Amino acid sequence: MQLNDLPDVPVTRFDGVDTLRGLSILAVVLLHAHLRMFFAGHSIEPLMPRWLFEVLFTNGNNGVTVFFAVSGFLITFTSLRRFGSLARMRAATFYRVRFARIAPLLLLTLTILSLLHLMHAEGFRIPSSRGSLPQAVFSVLTFHLNWLEARRGFLPANWDVLWSLSVEEMFYLFFPLVCLLFLRWRRGTVLFVLALVLFIGMGPFARTVWTTNEIWQEKSYLGGMDGIALGCLTALLVERLQRDRVQIRTRLLIAIQFAGAFLMGLIIAWPHWHWMLFVGRTGIDGTVLALGTCCFMFGSVLSGRVGKPWSEPIRWIGRRSYEIYLTHEFVVVWMTLLYVKLQRGSVLMWIAAMVALSVVIGAWVARWFSEPMNRRLRGARIASNQTEPAEQMA
Repeated sequence: MQLNDLPDVPVTRFDGVDTLRGLSILAVVLLHAHLRMFFAGHSIEPLMPRWLFEVLFTNGNNGVTVFFAVSGFLITFTSLRRFGSLARMRAATFYRVRFARIAPLLLLTLTILSLLHLMHAEGFRIPSSRGSLPQAVFSVLTFHLNWLEARRGFLPANWDVLWSLSVEEMFYLFFPLVCLLFLRWRRGTVLFVLALVLFIGMGPFARTVWTTNEIWQEKSYLGGMDGIALGCLTALLVERLQRDRVQIRTRLLIAIQFAGAFLMGLIIAWPHWHWMLFVGRTGIDGTVLALGTCCFMFGSVLSGRVGKPWSEPIRWIGRRSYEIYLTHEFVVVWMTLLYVKLQRGSVLMWIAAMVALSVVIGAWVARWFSEPMNRRLRGARIASNQTEPAEQMA
């Protein structure tokens, strides 16, 4: 069945959500640029105030947490619009849409990484102690690269970033099946919501007490799925309010949006307050960040506020975040090697160039490869003025 045979309602872009995605992907690129320079013996920490360094160059993992919440919101909200309700979801169509969005660029990336590994390219070869090339490829395609790294250690940078896809796609592998299992029952909605709440509750434990493996604490399935579940619940609430035409005062929506921004800022800036140690030790920092993200999206989407002109560059970057995410480490690794060889210019200048070039290449890949392939594999043409919000930082 073609996607254009479905009663699909075009969804305009959400400027607030695109802003979150843009800021998050920039945080990811800045973290990886700093780490690559640091491992090469060129730290940028002494070049600026410590608080500024921590905000700009240590929030990449927080950026991924924001992406998880955004992903849960957008995919659930788009599915509600596409199928009318989650109870009427067509699993085959859901998987087809996910495949069209994720697979083309992922497969191209794996092809390039495999060739670079076989060529023994510096910065791209997988050490034998961490696994073989077939193991790495298989782990990506079966969504358990995070588990492989927890057992064997970190893979090269370009492989390592694919861990987040393992968490997301494992969630979405079962998402339509759970919807069909629960939501067709009379009281299935309650069970469905309780299942999402259970994921949220398990998140902090998965990041702390359930394992002593540091990599698994950071990259476990349950440690990332609380953010996705919060995003799903937010989409369900927003859609219900819109369907019932419930009017919420603009001032209240703005207040909720600012409350979300405050919670996000609390985790991003991490003030040196004594009780913040408890937030970090218990693992609820990731849940607080995801909750803040969902509050921000809730207020932004329901208020229908249009982004300011100054934020358009950030939103433009956000709309291409998946492509930037999968390709930016090529830029970071090669430019770091070039800097080490030339030893010219300031480290900050080179990092700025890494960010700029990562954005340009990601945008080029989106326009000329992933977006055309997405439309072709979906089997439907999407008019440029009726684009659905991208469902992934994926």
